[in-house]
Amino acid sequence: MTINRYQTDEVFGANKYYGTAQATNTIRAAINSGTLALTTITLAGAQRLDTLAGDIYGDATLWWVLAAASNIGWGLQVPPGTVISVPRIEDVLELL
Repeated sequence: MTINRYQTDEVFGANKYYGTAQATNTIRAAINSGTLALTTITLAGAQRLDTLAGDIYGDATLWWVLAAASNIGWGLQVPPGTVISVPRIEDVLELL
């Protein structure tokens, strides 16, 4: 399964990538419109989004999906007690 928050920019060419908020915007729009179902998890003491993504999706690099769905800007600064929204990765793949 390949899912990426970056897109190829033809101006740069040579398969170089640039960061984009488009994936985050798409996920948030789907949540706001009710087309992306979620479950929730409340972060405990030392949990991080990358380890949580590894546990849930089998891929820690998908931490940004949890951050996007939870309206979190920076995944490493999430305190215990934060409620994390968790979309099914298959549903996210259909969006992107």
